Amino acid sequence: MSLPDKPQSTPCPCGSSKKLGDCCLPFLQQKALPPTAEQLMRSRYTAFVLADEGYLRYSWYPDSCPKTIHLQADTRWLGLKIISTTAGQSEDTEGTVAFVARYKNGGKATRIEENSRFVRFEGRWVYLGAQDA
Repeated sequence: MSLPDKPQSTPCPCGSSKKLGDCCLPFLQQKALPPTAEQLMRSRYTAFVLADEGYLRYSWYPDSCPKTIHLQADTRWLGLKIISTTAGQSEDTEGTVAFVARYKNGGKATRIEENSRFVRFEGRWVYLGAQDA
């Protein structure tokens, strides 16, 4: 589903219990910057749900962003659960967010479990990659 097709009054996919227009949409439209690493994580999940490759690239640290972001039209995202956050607040320069994201693709249920690393880049939070175990 593309960004313009999603009404602002629908629930935000990130699980915040807010409306899309009051939650992640301003970040995806680059009208505001997520103040915390967790809010960036939530907005990136929403970008995956809405297949917004432009925002995913914008919110990814340039040196670690892959050349191809695999967004599959038949993927149905089922939910995001934030497990924990470390640092990543508005005054921090680094942070981590542990999460579980569930989706279905081709009828097969899958989950992504990751401890994501975030850093400040040009004054904004960006996704750096998965933290090493």
